[in-house]
Amino acid sequence: MSCPSCPTTDPVGEDTAGPPATRHGLAPETLSPDDSELLEFLYASLPEPPVSTFPSLCCAAGENRADRVSRLPDDLLRRVVYLLPAKDGARTAVLSSRWRGLWRSAPLVLVDTHLLPVGDAGARPARAGAASRAVTDAVSAALEAHPGPFPFVSLTCSFIVGADRPVLARWFHLLATKGVAVLVFFNRPWPLPGLRLPSSLFSCASLRRLWIGAWVFPDTATLPRGAAFPNLRELVLGCSVIEDKDLEFVLAVSPLLEILAISGMQTLLHARLANPSLRCAQFCLSILGEVAVVDAPNLERLFFCHNNTKSVRMIVKIGHVPKLRFLGYLEPGVQTLQIGDTIIKAGTKVSTSTTVSSVQMLALQLQFGVRSEVKMLPSFLRCFPRVETLIVESEETLEPTNKLGVKFWKDAGPIECVRSHLKTLYFRELHGTRNEFKFLTFIAENARKLEGMYIVVKNDLSRSAREATAAKLTDLRCANWASRDYKLLYRTSTFAGGGTLWSLELGTCLSFDDPFYCHLGSFRL
Repeated sequence: MSCPSCPTTDPVGEDTAGPPATRHGLAPETLSPDDSELLEFLYASLPEPPVSTFPSLCCAAGENRADRVSRLPDDLLRRVVYLLPAKDGARTAVLSSRWRGLWRSAPLVLVDTHLLPVGDAGARPARAGAASRAVTDAVSAALEAHPGPFPFVSLTCSFIVGADRPVLARWFHLLATKGVAVLVFFNRPWPLPGLRLPSSLFSCASLRRLWIGAWVFPDTATLPRGAAFPNLRELVLGCSVIEDKDLEFVLAVSPLLEILAISGMQTLLHARLANPSLRCAQFCLSILGEVAVVDAPNLERLFFCHNNTKSVRMIVKIGHVPKLRFLGYLEPGVQTLQIGDTIIKAGTKVSTSTTVSSVQMLALQLQFGVRSEVKMLPSFLRCFPRVETLIVESEETLEPTNKLGVKFWKDAGPIECVRSHLKTLYFRELHGTRNEFKFLTFIAENARKLEGMYIVVKNDLSRSAREATAAKLTDLRCANWASRDYKLLYRTSTFAGGGTLWSLELGTCLSFDDPFYCHLGSFRL
């Protein structure tokens, strides 16, 4: 299964000059393929700093070389300094007496990749050494020298080890006292997950966004009374370790938290979500025992991507979520779905206590060659009666079981979302199997409001399989469609080997209404 990624854009705003395989800055020989893929995903998702490493300053042509920039008001000059990398902003003090002190009076954006020695900028050091030590020293100097505030701090270049704990403690003290708003803090020890963060992290009360990678989260049982993140709105944890109780504590003491993203966790996690402000929760590339959404009255998005293996069963519990609109990827027959107090099984009777009527976009993954998974599909669909957009991703079946009988979908009975609300179906990675086309035919013959069925065919099918699939698609077009005004479009996947498309950044972007990349690419008749 391929790494989830954004297929059309590179969300990274820095350090893209080097080859993607070294963007995380660790020597390739130290990494397993899975670890390298995971780190690439995380480093490609880091937020873009609000400064440019390639500023362009222009002056009017001619003989008039007067320094008009220095005549600007202090507020505008501070804005100029703020938009420069920290190293360049500090150098403005030598321009003239007019600029001295502006660096200290302007907010500081501190990105440690901008502090790399000349010649190394643009690529993180692959090993602990002189370059990484120089960056660590430069960060310490900048934090000591500048009075703050720090609207954006990104520290991803130092190899912090046990001996550096006093330095680390000092950094957090300075960040807390000088008002850090956004903190990206990814260490790169090996092996993962690295050191435990100091509990002084919780003294950074000004934090609004926090990205933590390759660390062990502080033990919240040792925190002083009143420790909290009163202004935190976004928390991203990657390649880290956090205990169940510590995640629950963070949610309880973050009254404004809207976005939670957990990716590549290094230990089994049972997540209990109870937060009145949470709007988006995302779990990727992790081993999850349970995700229980107990009470999240403002939750709009709940995402799962590439979690667990088929041998590790996850329980998804959905409680009070009156605003949940986007949900996926659920895996019928692999995940256990519980709504309220009811565990959903094949044939579970529909009632108000077993449905989530707010969900409008639902994404599912399943092996159509596994009988137990397909048998759960109708029950999962019945739990979400008002789905308008359905995404179904067909996974390769390594150990197929018996085929379903001819009457399976006829006997499935009415499914409310299919019959009365479904407008769009996106079917991905079609292998051309009989069970897949039985499902597609069921949708075609029962979805009265269907406006479009969009099918992506797996791109590595044999020639004979492609020809057979094309013939079945022609037959599907001739089915007795319930909708009079529909489109059936298909195309071949552009990604070798298939795989789920996912972007950590866009998945948590609350203004982005296509988190499953439904509109990616064009379709042909």
